[in-house]
Amino acid sequence: MNSDEIKIPIINHDINGDIIITASPTSSAHDFDFFVGKWRLRNRKLKVRLENSNEWEEFESTQEMYKVLNGIGNVDNYLATFNGVPFEGMSIRLFDLKSKLWSIYWADSNQGVLQPAVIGSFENKVAHFFARDTFNDKEIFVVFRWDVRDENKPVWSQAFSDDKGKTWEWNWYMYFSRF
Repeated sequence: MNSDEIKIPIINHDINGDIIITASPTSSAHDFDFFVGKWRLRNRKLKVRLENSNEWEEFESTQEMYKVLNGIGNVDNYLATFNGVPFEGMSIRLFDLKSKLWSIYWADSNQGVLQPAVIGSFENKVAHFFARDTFNDKEIFVVFRWDVRDENKPVWSQAFSDDKGKTWEWNWYMYFSRF
């Protein structure tokens, strides 16, 4: 089964429309241990999002991750070049010891802003992380998926939904291999 055949879990909402996220029974501070070190990435990114586009761009990048906070957190640096301009991104992942949920935060050199966290957990080496966000002034839901069934070739992907999670558009895939 490839990553695209994995179903996105159905999203439940509270009365305010916020996403209700519950940790899987196996969620652990060790879920991202596979990711420590340096990686080469093959990126496949949709050129235009939420406009029924099927035009993709592909490019290479690198990423390096290390643990922080005695293992309940980690940080990575993502390096790429877009149109000849260097780009740097950074993820911060934190494991909440009480809720058993991971929060993933993103910042990049284009904005210099820490984005709202996507929150979730792993189950059977596949994780889904969700958040409410805005894109082009429109409220959306975001999902990140980590597929680490092959820990030496993990796949990260991202999808947006502009209909509260009824349908999703996958817009970015990262295929990892170790240096």
